[in-house]
Amino acid sequence: MATCPHIRPDNFPSGERPIRPEPSNLTLFPTAARHGNCESDSEASTPTPGPDRRTKPASELVGIARLAASSPLSDAKRGTEYFLLPVRSILNRCDSERVPFEWTINPYRGCEFGCHYCYARYTHEFMELPVDEFEKKIYAKENAGPLIERDMAKRYREPSGMEDPDAEPEHIAIGTATDPYQPAEREFGATRAILEKLAEREGLSLSITTKSDQVLRDLDLLKRISERSSIMVNLSITTVRTHMARLLEPRAPRPDLRFGAVRTLREAGISAGVLAMPVLPWLTDSESDLDALAHAAADAGAQWFAARVLYLMPSARKHFLPFIAEKFPRLARQYENWYGRAANAPEKYGRAINARVERARRKYNLGTRPPRGGYVRKRVQMQFTLGGGTELCHA
Repeated sequence: MATCPHIRPDNFPSGERPIRPEPSNLTLFPTAARHGNCESDSEASTPTPGPDRRTKPASELVGIARLAASSPLSDAKRGTEYFLLPVRSILNRCDSERVPFEWTINPYRGCEFGCHYCYARYTHEFMELPVDEFEKKIYAKENAGPLIERDMAKRYREPSGMEDPDAEPEHIAIGTATDPYQPAEREFGATRAILEKLAEREGLSLSITTKSDQVLRDLDLLKRISERSSIMVNLSITTVRTHMARLLEPRAPRPDLRFGAVRTLREAGISAGVLAMPVLPWLTDSESDLDALAHAAADAGAQWFAARVLYLMPSARKHFLPFIAEKFPRLARQYENWYGRAANAPEKYGRAINARVERARRKYNLGTRPPRGGYVRKRVQMQFTLGGGTELCHA
């Protein structure tokens, strides 16, 4: 059953419309996930057999869509197909000033965890694929290790090469669009291959965002990287309630396993925190929900706790609103009123969630962001927006 907090749609004036503030948060940045836009065409492989549900004929596809159409089918299991995607680059430049990183790495396109609220479903549309195939067709980027080694040598500005000796290195965020430790990682190992190459360098600033305790498989690499660079791990956890998590995130590991990963990372000396992103209106947003999340994060040794209200891009909306209508029919009208034509919840609601999150942080002595030396650019004021509410963090 849905959680019904005191903040309800009928608390807002009848004429108030949801606003569209600039979306921003710690790592899951909808407007800044340049997922694949640094990639270009390459030699096509043997076309994938089987039915093709793309919206255009193969002869009309270009760019990443053409690459995806020619990607060979590698495996199929659990109702999911896995493809090898030939790309020319794996390190993507992000030029947005609204986010605290300069580079992103997403080893996979699509995500088998199948979180119904995931904003990154739009990345499948780049390949002319329906958004509902986001968790059914997973594309592993080929030659991830050699590619990151080449990209770092040719495109990344090493700290030693900066004119200002006090300047911090450009931050590389891994997993801004799709989970780097989704089930496909067990088969393809693209994330580990990337980390192995990054471990050979020093003075880097890195972060990983994941919903999976599989990150612990690479604890040896994380330790090695932390000896020469700055690295931190964000565990994305939206609720402590297992049944609710299973509904919202069908194939993601249980919340307790994710909190366990935070604990193990911290015991190993790796910086780690919890992202409650997104906060879902009427489902995971009550005072008790957020308090329980923060309490569990603190118990696991998390260093920070951050949250963001649900943000729905049009592609995600097409999937999420029907899901709400099916699983939580009593909430369908409220969600349609708020998100039917807008990406964000009303500003007043965002401010209320901001306040709840801040109370929970203070109660359990949790930080708002990773410690200095991680994400934060030198002398840059970062703004974190939670569904319309704003809090400022100064570097």
